[in-house]
Amino acid sequence: MKETFSGRVWLLGDDIDTDIIIPTEYLALKTVQDMAPYAFSPLRPELASQIRPGDIIVAGKNFGCGSSREQAPEIIKALGVRCVVAKSFARIFFRNAINNGLLLIENADLRDAAAEGDTITVEMNRQIIHQGKAYPIASLPQNLMDIIEAGGLVKAMRRLNGLED
Repeated sequence: MKETFSGRVWLLGDDIDTDIIIPTEYLALKTVQDMAPYAFSPLRPELASQIRPGDIIVAGKNFGCGSSREQAPEIIKALGVRCVVAKSFARIFFRNAINNGLLLIENADLRDAAAEGDTITVEMNRQIIHQGKAYPIASLPQNLMDIIEAGGLVKAMRRLNGLED
């Protein structure tokens, strides 16, 4: 995994639940790619079409609360979001995101300092830089980093067992 990367910020608030990330009515669509244009539509209908590969979502507390639908982190990843930085994450969303290869970073202060459209730089397992200020971040355990780097749990297990395609 690239140790340092930068991306444009999209700001979201507290308690962004999985029904906001992908509303129930779109779960019947065939693929995650078919669902992706409807991501965040109850909150900001235009957002999915504005996100570009490498962008970063910065949110408040309890991101990913609600149901345990696995499509929520899959859709964020399908939009090309590089990572989500939030004050806190719902536990089941955190695990679903890791299992699908989506990087999540907890930081209590960045959401209140960043503005939408800002660029931030993430130094993995070390800090986030925003407008010259460093925001320390915790290191993820190596086993979780291996899963993210592989693109998800299934890919990581295939790699571990010598079954890469």
